[in-house]
Amino acid sequence: MQSAVETFIRRWQGQEGGQERANYALFLTELCDLLGLPHAQPAAASTEGNDYVFERVVREPNREGAPTRRRIDLYKRDCFVLEAKQSRIFGDKSLRGTAGSAENMLAFPGMEPQTRGRRGAGRAWDVLMRNARAQAEDYVRLLPPDHDPPPFLLVCDVGHCIEIYANFRRDGKAYDIFPDRRAYRIYLEDLRDETVRKRLVAIWSDPLSLDPARHAAKVTREIATRIAKVSQALEKAGHPTEDVAMFLMRVLFTMFAEDVDLLPRNSSRSC
Repeated sequence: MQSAVETFIRRWQGQEGGQERANYALFLTELCDLLGLPHAQPAAASTEGNDYVFERVVREPNREGAPTRRRIDLYKRDCFVLEAKQSRIFGDKSLRGTAGSAENMLAFPGMEPQTRGRRGAGRAWDVLMRNARAQAEDYVRLLPPDHDPPPFLLVCDVGHCIEIYANFRRDGKAYDIFPDRRAYRIYLEDLRDETVRKRLVAIWSDPLSLDPARHAAKVTREIATRIAKVSQALEKAGHPTEDVAMFLMRVLFTMFAEDVDLLPRNSSRSC
């Protein structure tokens, strides 16, 4: 796997960029190969069955006549909407494109091609990605009525990074960074991390498994089961029920106090 990851990184990291329409489908298809995921399906003229396709057509109402046809770069029903861009580095040349230009090409003054790695230092690049996110959010609102808003929204700068946003409420409103501010941008070199690869696989194949609320509920059930076993053991040892309940409440409060730094970390373990 690591050899395949390195090959993928070398293949795409060395590209000059600036050819979004020509490259994004190939990039994402090869990413699926790397992760062992199925490819997008051929799109049909009738959009009803286009549940995992490139260029998924959605229709935007138009007061002046027929709806405007817009296209989602990659759509997987009940999983994600993905909007792709491809910024471009011209070394020290001036900005040649904007987020709204035909090719969505950006230049980054003072940056040489070999420093392509993480382009997020430039404000223009942040604007590009922010505009792409807004565009993807618009597409969510334009999905057919029988399509629930997907839990994930992805913004891809081809050959550079993927930004992840999530809304597990499935209401199509605000999508928040996921899993946190430090890790919501997946750069090419981050694919070396198995945890990152598994996260992408889950987004493609089982997105709701990443819902923190589900993990919290599972942990709560596990803790409740353990506390019940401790309670039963103490009562069987002859301790009064009221004393056992008070003891367990104190234990839980002590653990909480350590978590919020009211008490020194692990202080209860030294007792």
